[in-house]
Formats: sequence, structure tokens, C-alpha cells
Amino acid sequence: MSILQYTGPSPFYKELAEVPLPISADFVQLSSTATVIRVTYAIRDHERKTKRSVTKTFTLSRPELAEDGFEPILTSTAAQDASDIQAFAVSPSKKYQAILREVADANSKKRFVEIWTDLQVVASLDVTKLHGQFHTDDVFKSLAFSPSETALIYTAEANPDTEGDIQDDPYPNLQFKPDFGESLFNRQRPTLFMLRWRSPVDKSSIARVAKKEMSLTALTLPQSLSDTIVLGQAVFATEERIFTTGYEKTLDGRFLGIKWCSNRPASIWELMLPAVDPTTESSLGTSSVCTAVKIEVPGRSSRSPRVLYGMDGKAKQLFWLSHPVGGPHMACSSLHVRDLVGGTEDRVLVHGISGCEGDQFPGLYTDFNLLANPFIYNMTPSVVLQTCWRSSATIVSVQVETGDISHERMWFGGSPSEGWTVLVTDGVSRMVCSKSSLTSPPKLVLLTLNRGREWIRTVLDRSIVSPEMEEALGDLAMSVIPIPDRHPTETIVLKPKKAAAAAGPRPYCVTIPHGGPHSVYTTSFAPAVTALALEGYTISMPNFTGSVGFGDKCVHKLLGHIGTLDIGDCIAAVEELIKLGISESGRQLVQGVSHVIGQYPDVFKAAVMQNPVTSLGEFASSSDIPDFPFVEMGVPYAPGTCVPVTPDVYKTLYEASPIAHVDSVRTPVLVIIGEGDRRVPPTQGKNYFHALKGRGREVEMLTFPGEEHAFEGVEACRIGYEAMRDWFGIHARD
Repeated sequence: MSILQYTGPSPFYKELAEVPLPISADFVQLSSTATVIRVTYAIRDHERKTKRSVTKTFTLSRPELAEDGFEPILTSTAAQDASDIQAFAVSPSKKYQAILREVADANSKKRFVEIWTDLQVVASLDVTKLHGQFHTDDVFKSLAFSPSETALIYTAEANPDTEGDIQDDPYPNLQFKPDFGESLFNRQRPTLFMLRWRSPVDKSSIARVAKKEMSLTALTLPQSLSDTIVLGQAVFATEERIFTTGYEKTLDGRFLGIKWCSNRPASIWELMLPAVDPTTESSLGTSSVCTAVKIEVPGRSSRSPRVLYGMDGKAKQLFWLSHPVGGPHMACSSLHVRDLVGGTEDRVLVHGISGCEGDQFPGLYTDFNLLANPFIYNMTPSVVLQTCWRSSATIVSVQVETGDISHERMWFGGSPSEGWTVLVTDGVSRMVCSKSSLTSPPKLVLLTLNRGREWIRTVLDRSIVSPEMEEALGDLAMSVIPIPDRHPTETIVLKPKKAAAAAGPRPYCVTIPHGGPHSVYTTSFAPAVTALALEGYTISMPNFTGSVGFGDKCVHKLLGHIGTLDIGDCIAAVEELIKLGISESGRQLVQGVSHVIGQYPDVFKAAVMQNPVTSLGEFASSSDIPDFPFVEMGVPYAPGTCVPVTPDVYKTLYEASPIAHVDSVRTPVLVIIGEGDRRVPPTQGKNYFHALKGRGREVEMLTFPGEEHAFEGVEACRIGYEAMRDWFGIHARD
């Protein structure tokens, strides 16, 4: 009989997990009298057991007068369900809105591309039979208007060849087609599509366009490139000139898994479209071969092209991000710029940072994409990004001419305990952001640069929680504690104030090392972490050697030492909290990192592991990122060479694996497995479970069909949290 018994719903998790999270925003109207902002929120609906998308519109009067003491009049609409909207974009003039819509139709789904102006549909096209699903992920998403606002480019899955195309040849449909791994396994033929509903010379008309007058064209590369390059992230520079990211197939015929990996072979490409002949009859479902020129940046993986337009409306400069090819899957990014109107050479605006001291700028550790319009004019044009700066999420701006960097703490004295996410800029002097912390759900904030060049904050929206939850959150205290002699390691601590101050034993402490290993914990809102603290636990989230946001020297220092240096940092964090009286020996729990319980079998009273890496030798031949174990252990690996796991290499990988220490494990373990995990194959956790079970250890395992490496399902996340709570509850009894 299982010792894991369900104790019922958590009084904290559900409410916190259902807090609406602002995930995107758009300035849909700008004038001297009003600003209108459309914000999209993601909501976990436990009743329907699904994620939902809702939008809310905010109107501010006379925002250009913003100054200290001035409060603009703010109104907002009720939230509207927008779950059928896959993507939304506003044209540069704010006159048009583009929507990629997917709606359920009996047992299938129908897809539409729509162009709106105010409440009027200008163009609408049913594209269900013309291509497959829209691609709106960070890797492939395109949704951009042409300068004339008469064409739209987006990314979708091309239809497979039809029986008529292949005739009697059975092989094409059976031929191996590589995909992009974790979360992107259904991307095999991502393709750029251009919808044109009106000739650029007729751009002033707003009359509805008939279907027969529209054209939908798949943009393709020359045959010499099309078999090895897949395009995404496209933007217009002119009506005929497009910049896009091209992801490159490796020599051994695969696309390395790219989710959470910025080091994959990729480049920025310049595409020239064939000239539009206004006398040619419009057509749907055609393709057009583009002239393609690669922007060469040797040794770099380039992504996310963005175009800065001048005051005359012409493309002025091209910006993009880059990351070293190979090596750690996540490290410091660089920001590049190319002059599109002059003859100056490309330059790197922000270089990677190796080491940094104290709170110095550690380099750019950005999202995979820049904002759709990342520009503001702070005296001179600047690029706005969000980045990890040690243990906090921060907004920075980079001056286009000088590369000088400023950040929100310089602008208005922000605190490292707050996490900031920038959602959109207006291209001039305003941006909409989300601000949160582990003790405070998100607030939606408008930042406005006033005439005195000061940033003024206006709260547009606040998360609403129950009075009971408000009181409970008030009992939590958060701090960031440096770990002596392990620089730059630090741990984020979240603890219940009353329980920590009470007489008697300290609350049990749950250490939660992050995955990756090149990732980072920040002080931003995390419902499951906060809920667990409200259950009465102290939470410790160490950012160990190898974490991003501390300079690239910290990232690279872990290579060759995974399973020792990172684990040593985590144990040092445990010991430091005991020394400080925050926790105490014998009252320790751990969630994640399967290494630690084998190497330190007497430290933790219980452990929970979700999709753990347990055997690096087997991982190398079964994961979508086969380079990972080689890179992390300092074994040479060149992308595309399909390095064999020789006996000597296997020995090195085995000795660095948790399975090598399985005989020493004494800690009761709960293993949680997502059956659809392409990053860490389910056999890793299952084999570890069987190894522990066969040795008579206390171990349980839950498996979740369809869930991937990071659980996304509403029910799976809830049950996974409650299973962790119940497992700890069994083994943390006084």
C-alpha cells in the first residue's frame, strides 16, 4: 500500500495559481488626449481544468502631462475571454490590428487571419486548409505589418505533401523529418506566410476586402538552402525586404532541442521578396522563392531581429541578439546593430560580461526574444530589455549610439526584492510592465518618461486576493542571503514570520535548487513556492555556481564540475541557514536535484524529484539535447558530429550521475514524471525509482501522461504540488 495519502486541496495553492498573470500588452491608441492599452492575462481555471486567456483595456487621459503629483484619469473595461486569439499585433500607425484566431468547430479547429480597424473587419481569411497550426512560440513567432500596412507576415506549419504530389512514391511521407524537441516536437515544417489584402498604392482605403482580392504566399528559400534552414521571427524593413531568423540543421541531420537553449546554430537572414505586380491576379496558397543573404557572425547563434524606423518612417537600423554557438545552453547574450541606410560596419552594442563584482551589470540574460517594438527615446533612442541581474528580474535600457546601460533601480529606486517584466513600449516614452515579488502578486504598471526626464509610475491594475490570503502573505518575509566562501552563490529565503519567531524548533526548511543547471531563481511571484511557504515551511532557493545573471565566469565555472560544485553550493546554503538560526539540522527537506541525496544521505528527511536527470550516459543518446552531458562534463562536443559515448566517456558521465550514488541513498523519495518529456526522458526517473525500490528504499512515483519537462497542465501542476506537500507532510512531522 502506498504511504502517499491525499490530504485534500491546498488552502493556498489554488487561489495563488489562479491569480491572473499579465503576459503581453499593446498600445492600441495614442493621441494627445488619451492612451489606450490592451493587456492580455493568462489564467489557470481549475474548474474547467484549462488555461484561459483574457484581455482588459485601459484608457488614460492626457498621459503626456504625467508629472509628480499628477494622476491621469484611468478607466478600464471588464475582462473579456480571448482564448481563441492565438496572437495579436497592432500596426505601426495604430490604425489596424491583426489577429490570428483559432476556433473549435465540431471535432476540428478552424483558423482565421483577421485585420481590423476600430470595430470594422478590413480583411478576414479562413486559412484552415491553406496551412497547419499557427506558430506563436518564442522560437518561431512572426506577426508583423509591412510599412504600408497592407500586408502581414506570420509563421505557421506548412501542409504535408498531398497524395497527388507524391503520386506512386511512398517514400516521401515516410522519410525522417527532424523536429525541434521539447515543447516543439510538432514543428517540422515551420513556414513564413505573407497575407496581402491590398496594394501598397491603395493603403488609405478601409473598405472591406473581398477574398478574391487577397493573396496568401508561402515565402521559401532557394532549394540549396531550404533543406537545411528553417525560418521564423520575421519582420519587415521595407515592402520587399524582410529580416528573419534561420535555424540550421546540424551535419548529422537534426535540429538540436532549442527550448531554453540559446546556443543552437542560427543566423539572421535578409530576404528580398519578388516585386509585387499590381496587374497580377490575387491568389491563395502559392509560394514564392526569396533571394536570401546571411548576416555572418562567426561562432554566434543569432536571433530576434528588430528594425528601428526613423522619423521619416524609413528603416534606419537593425538590432538582434546573439549567443555563443555550443557550450552552456544558456549564458550571456550580446546585442548587435547594423546601419540600414549608411555604410558603417555592424557593431556589438552590448558585449558579454565575464565577471562582475557586487551589484555591477552582469551582462544580458534576456528572454529568447526582444520585444516586438523594444525602442524608447530617452534623449536618444534606446533599446529596452528585461534581464536577470543576480537574483532579480530587471528592466534595462541600452542607448543605441553609446551602448550605455541604465536600469529601473536607477530610474526610481526599485528594490532587488521586486521582479520587473516589460510587456510593451509605445516606441517613444512609455512602457507597460508587471511588478511582483514572492510575497506580492503582480501589479500592472505604466512607466512614463515626463518632461523632466523622470520615470513616473502609474498602477493600472492590481491582483485581487481574498482578505485571508492578504493577511497570510503579510506574514511572509523574503531575503537574499549570500553564502560565505562560495561567491557569487546566494539563496532566496522565504519564511513565515510568526512560526520563525515562535519558541521551539525552527520550521522545516525546503531547499529547492533550480534546474538547468544554467538557469536562475528570481524574487518574482511564483505561486507554488509562496503556497508552500504558507503551509508553514521556510523556503531556500539557492542560485549556485553555474546560475545565469552573475556574469559568464560564473556560468562557465560549473563546466566539468556538475554534481560537485553546484551540490557543494547547495549544501553550503543549508549550513549557512542553520548557522544563522533560520533553520536547524534534522529539519531539512529538498525538492529537485537527485545528486544531493546520494552524496549527502543524512541531511534531508524527504525528497521530491520532478523529471530528474539520473544517468548522464544514457541521457546523451535519448534526449533532444544530446550535447548537454558532454558540455557540462567538459568532454569535447562539436554540434553535428554525433559524438559516440565510448566506454571512457560513459565512465566519466556515469561517475558524475546520481545513479552512481544510489547505494548511499537513505532519504525517502517521491519521483514525479511527465510521460511526454523530450528533454529528460521518463526512463531517467523511472530507472532511478526501480533502483531505489530494488534496494528496499522508501520511494513512490507518480506519472502524468502528456506532460512535458515543465508541467503545463492545470490539473497536473495542482496534483504535483499537492503530492509534494503531502510527501513532506508525512516525513516532516514533529
